[in-house]
Amino acid sequence: MPDIPLIGITMGDPAGIGPEIIVKALADKSIYGYCKPVVFGDVEILSSAITSNSSNLLLNIISDPSDARASYGNIDMLPLSSLNCSTILPGKPALEGGKAMVKYITNCVEMNLNGQLEAMVTCPISKVLMHSAGYHYDGHTQLISHLTQTNSYVMMLAGNKLRVSLVTIHCALKDVPHILNTDIIFNTIVITSKALRQDFGFKKPRLAVAALNPHAGESGLFGSEENDLILPAVKKALNAGLNVSGPYAPDTVFVRAASGEFDAVISMYHDQGLIPLKLLHFSDAVNVTLGLPIIRTSVDHGTAYDIAGKGKADASSLKAAIKLAAVMSENRKKASR
Repeated sequence: MPDIPLIGITMGDPAGIGPEIIVKALADKSIYGYCKPVVFGDVEILSSAITSNSSNLLLNIISDPSDARASYGNIDMLPLSSLNCSTILPGKPALEGGKAMVKYITNCVEMNLNGQLEAMVTCPISKVLMHSAGYHYDGHTQLISHLTQTNSYVMMLAGNKLRVSLVTIHCALKDVPHILNTDIIFNTIVITSKALRQDFGFKKPRLAVAALNPHAGESGLFGSEENDLILPAVKKALNAGLNVSGPYAPDTVFVRAASGEFDAVISMYHDQGLIPLKLLHFSDAVNVTLGLPIIRTSVDHGTAYDIAGKGKADASSLKAAIKLAAVMSENRKKASR
């Protein structure tokens, strides 16, 4: 037990499915075989989730991660808010819950930076609620990158068969060609390659770069971004010694990667990468932020207010995120030796 990583799990929006999936995930005994989980959240909200899910789990309230028992049947919790179940209702986001939601994240990041934790796993938040609470970031990733003073980071979605890194993330499709440039594509390749070696354990990661246009531009007939922007980035990465190829036609590259030809695909925009990823890994995909000084994984879904509190939430993505965080922690230790 002393050798397995100590991992912080943030509860997310208390009115979302975060509390429920934490209870369901930590009811799986196997979790305690590869990590020591500590929940950052609210006692009353999590106690209510335990009761509503007819769970026999008990809360072990601690003041420091080092006090965690890490024993199956107990949820080690750092209480960071004092919410009331009569005002914070499932499916009904509230400002007070939004402020608490951000507090869980900021405290968990701080403890990771201080070395008190070895990784963090985040449950879903509401971007709108975060803005209402006074934190004007596009989402979890941008908030955590600010807290860790990280300028260059990459959003990866990972499953057992397919891993996808995104060059552009949350922007209108019409803006993608204007945002893309050779440097941002090159940086995405570099950060992804380093993370696959350091955190995923690949000795020489094989990266495929997706084209932007159909048929990889068809020799310029359907667009020039492949020759003007993407190919120069690929060549620059090759000159830097990275195992990368492309640009490949988007309608075939993901099939090739899922079949084992590549370890990850660099996608030009959000839906280009996430549609194939979610087709294969809808329930068990993990959102990973690459390029941070800390390890951060997350569920690949939202707050699901429509089913919050109804016992219908699937904890598969959270369990996968916890397991991947533990694996990444162990790989990072090995890489640093």
